[in-house]
Amino acid sequence: MVSVASQGARREVELGMLLMTLAMLLFPISDALAKFLTATLTPVQITAARFLLQSLVLLPVLLIYKGGRLPAPGVRHLVLGALIALAVICLFSGLHHLPLANNTALFFIEPLLLTLISALALRESVSLRQWIAVVIGLVGALIVLRPNWAAYGPAAIFPVAAGAFFAGFLALTRVVGGRDDALTLAFWTGAAAALVLVLIMGLGLLVEGRPIGPPSPPALGLWPLLLGVGAIAAATNVLTALALRRAGAGVLAPFQYLEILSATLLGWLIFSEIPDRLTGLGAAIIVGSGLYVFTQQGRRSDPRSERHRSQSPGR
Repeated sequence: MVSVASQGARREVELGMLLMTLAMLLFPISDALAKFLTATLTPVQITAARFLLQSLVLLPVLLIYKGGRLPAPGVRHLVLGALIALAVICLFSGLHHLPLANNTALFFIEPLLLTLISALALRESVSLRQWIAVVIGLVGALIVLRPNWAAYGPAAIFPVAAGAFFAGFLALTRVVGGRDDALTLAFWTGAAAALVLVLIMGLGLLVEGRPIGPPSPPALGLWPLLLGVGAIAAATNVLTALALRRAGAGVLAPFQYLEILSATLLGWLIFSEIPDRLTGLGAAIIVGSGLYVFTQQGRRSDPRSERHRSQSPGR
């Protein structure tokens, strides 16, 4: 007979899987709102508003979770904030040019790039089979990239760059893992990202020939969309943190690919975007390779490394 404790543990894992599924299906809604906003605002403006509003939404949640005490920030949060800010800027820049599903599919070379960084920079063990899966996944990315490059030019590189920056963010999170819980990390990295972006806007730099810094606040009609981007980002971070408290990262990582499904559906319903066959083929190769890497890594991981990986918040 299965013990009551075993049944309880199984229910916790199942709840974690349900929460992660919900988080991954919600993420592309934030991206869809950002895609609307790119017609009026620059990606940097949208990203700054996203992280600022995300931090404001997460603040009361974190205070309740910590019993009214706000953990102190550190230099690590500033560096992580800069990396995640660059990742989201590139992601939103891609959304300005590419269909939602195509942008999301290219972003998901991130797990494969994370494997490369883990092996080369963190000296983590990677098996020959995992290396083969990484190479196959990168071939899948090239298949997705080829028609998008022909249609949209160098802008197709934006989601690839986003995946690279996010892989760097997760690799550094592994290095500092254990010093923060997921909610604290999500709050302070979001706040640091907002600070970095405000400073960038203050420098008056240019993106695609347009000033980053707004001469005036966004129009009143855009604030509901901006609030939606920030609120959904905060909600998905909370859902991801709750999921990771109930199930290990190795169990939950494959659920990230539900984002591609949700992005494809939203792109079709909202923007009438239907990915071509090459994009679908490449996305399937990326997903298959990523799932294989996750599966192999889960078998090789020890409990301590699993706990450290589970500290990583969502993007």
